[in-house]
Amino acid sequence: MAEIYFLLFAFLIVWYFISLRKIAERARALTTQHCEQQGLQFIAIARCKTGVGSSKRQGIFIKSVFEFEFSGDGESSYKGYLTMHGNKPVNFDLPAYKI
Repeated sequence: MAEIYFLLFAFLIVWYFISLRKIAERARALTTQHCEQQGLQFIAIARCKTGVGSSKRQGIFIKSVFEFEFSGDGESSYKGYLTMHGNKPVNFDLPAYKI
């Protein structure tokens, strides 16, 4: 019986890390697309926070916050934030930047 619990626990850990990788790939694609639409230069992206959240509409999901760097004029760098619930973007937060 203990083997079944061990396998279930191992499966959940593998599933969690695969889900985190898929969310990170989606965040990178969304951020690149958002920067292109705004006429910005995308530089880099990194995950800041990850946790588990829940809501009546979505149920249980992985909540992630990504910090990304962009440039509006090609010389300076600014940091923005992307909040995601699962694979769905919730909020892009960009500071004021030079064009």
